[in-house]
Amino acid sequence: MSLDKAKEYLKKYKLDKDILEFPVSSATVKEAAEAIGCEENAIAKTLSFMVGDKPIVIVVAGAAKIDNSKYKQEFHTKAKMLAFDDVEELIGHAVGGVCPFGVNEGVDIYLDESLKDNEIVYPACGSSNSAIKLTVDKLAEITDHIKWIDVCKRAE
Repeated sequence: MSLDKAKEYLKKYKLDKDILEFPVSSATVKEAAEAIGCEENAIAKTLSFMVGDKPIVIVVAGAAKIDNSKYKQEFHTKAKMLAFDDVEELIGHAVGGVCPFGVNEGVDIYLDESLKDNEIVYPACGSSNSAIKLTVDKLAEITDHIKWIDVCKRAE
C-alpha cells in the first residue's frame, strides 16, 4: 500500500508517527486545505510528468500552476503530465496521494521555488486522506530531490 511506502520512507527520519490521517478526503488541494485547516498554497502538491521516457515528480505550492515556457526551458520539452491510469504504476503512489516519499526507483524528484512562499507545507503521504506537516527546509532535507527548480506561475 502506498501509505505504507511513505511511512517506511519517513521512518528513516523518525517522522512516520507525524503522518496525519483524516476521516475525509485530502486528494485535492482544496480538500487537503479544508481537512488540515490551512491555506491552499500551504499544500505541497506533487505533480507527475514524463520527460522523454522517464517519469518525474515536481513538488509545488498548492496554488501554483505550471508555467509551460519555464518548464520547457528547464526540461527542454513540453510539459506532459502522466495519464491518470499510469501514475500509480510509474510513480508508486495513486493520484490523490502522490508524494515525494517512497516513490519508485528511477523517479526523479524536483522541488519548485513556489514552495518557498510558505514556511510550513503539507505534502500527502501516499493516500488520499493523509498529509504531514513540515517546514520547507525539512521537506528539502528529507526528500531525495535532484534540485530546486522554478517552473511555476505563482499564486496571486
